[in-house]
Amino acid sequence: MFNNLSDRLTDTFDKLRGKGKLTEDDINVAMREIRMALLEADVNFRVVKDFVARCKEQCLEADVLDSLSPAQNVVKVVLDELTELLGSTESKLVLMQNRTPNVIMLVGLQGSGKTTAAAKLAYMLKRQGRSPELAACDTHRPAAADQLATLGSEIGVPVYRGDGKDAVAIARESVRDAVDNLRDVVIVDTAGRLQIDELMMQEAVDIKRAVKPDQVLMVVDAMTGQDIVNVVSEFAERTDFDGVIMSKLDGDARGGGALSVRAVTGKPIKFVSMGEKPDSLEVFHPDRMAKRILGMGDVVGIIETAQANADAAQAEAAERMLREGFTMDDMLAQMQQIRKMGGVGKLLGMLPGGDKMMRQMGGDQSEEQMRKIEAMIYSMTKEERARPKLINGMRRQRIARGSGRSVQEVNQLIKQWGEMNKMMGKVRGMMQSGNKKQQKRQLQQMMRNMGMGGGKLPF
Repeated sequence: MFNNLSDRLTDTFDKLRGKGKLTEDDINVAMREIRMALLEADVNFRVVKDFVARCKEQCLEADVLDSLSPAQNVVKVVLDELTELLGSTESKLVLMQNRTPNVIMLVGLQGSGKTTAAAKLAYMLKRQGRSPELAACDTHRPAAADQLATLGSEIGVPVYRGDGKDAVAIARESVRDAVDNLRDVVIVDTAGRLQIDELMMQEAVDIKRAVKPDQVLMVVDAMTGQDIVNVVSEFAERTDFDGVIMSKLDGDARGGGALSVRAVTGKPIKFVSMGEKPDSLEVFHPDRMAKRILGMGDVVGIIETAQANADAAQAEAAERMLREGFTMDDMLAQMQQIRKMGGVGKLLGMLPGGDKMMRQMGGDQSEEQMRKIEAMIYSMTKEERARPKLINGMRRQRIARGSGRSVQEVNQLIKQWGEMNKMMGKVRGMMQSGNKKQQKRQLQQMMRNMGMGGGKLPF
């Protein structure tokens, strides 16, 4: 979403780095370009004005201009101010330890992605060991309860629908139902409303009064633009929400509204939705988002994603590969692991300059490429997957026909396997010599390089 803004800011900083020693005029030109970049990204003009003023004031200080690397200090100033604009520190979801069930209420405009966000939040809490329940309190939109029920079924979370007429009663009854069925969290999905719709706004107020939620989260469409300021201000006044879920952050809009929410309302962004899948809801880290906007990537996020998807089976697989060699089934397993982590496109986007690199290559084509490789591997026999060296010319032709790919593509796949198997052979050789601690370090590094999580060993 922030691609254009990121490119503009990166270009501005590159110009500064090319100058070496900076003058006040250089700073003024840079601040002017930053101001234009933010306005073009649809950031609220008052927010832009204050942001640029703070940056300029700090950049003109003597310890910045007279330093050995003034351009780097300017980047640091902008990074710190952008982090502060987005919320400074992570704002966690607050749930009460002495209350069961905890109640989370979602509010927002029509079409903001609220129902989907409710399901994603339930899925996240379920993965954290909680037992959530969804309450279908949108009684105004046709089939809203059906949509929530379908999403709940997909993630294995029950949905309380009540009579489908009285939203306040449904919310109240869902809490009692959660108590009866030992559910520790109730997520109340309310009807989408317009800020000028007094009747709908009052319903949200009544639901809040009835269930006394521990957290009220407003779901905001990141593609809304500057109008987002008026929307969140109205909801903040009427419902006094605790934080924001920013949806559709993977869209192609300018995204400036997302940078304005915290500054205008003082309410933190708690989660961001980066896709359609149930696991695409992520905790919002202001410092990491600021670095990504400035083209610095999010290496910490890559590490955490890998660790979250690591398990003992991967460690056992690594040990087996060292004993028996690297098979096509192992290659298939690694691709599935990358997909669990969000795909190559997501991981590349978290590297410094990764977003720009991906656009220069024509977008993220990794998913399509993985599907082609999977088709070729699935077209192999069980014996061929276990012992790829068996695959001769005739077998390659058969695999190409079975997968709908060309023989050249099959040849390329065999070549890729050969390179990975050769690397595994080198690691196997290292493991046969040297001390035990050094062996473990080498194997763990190899596992991390191959996307196998934190590299925890079974021995």
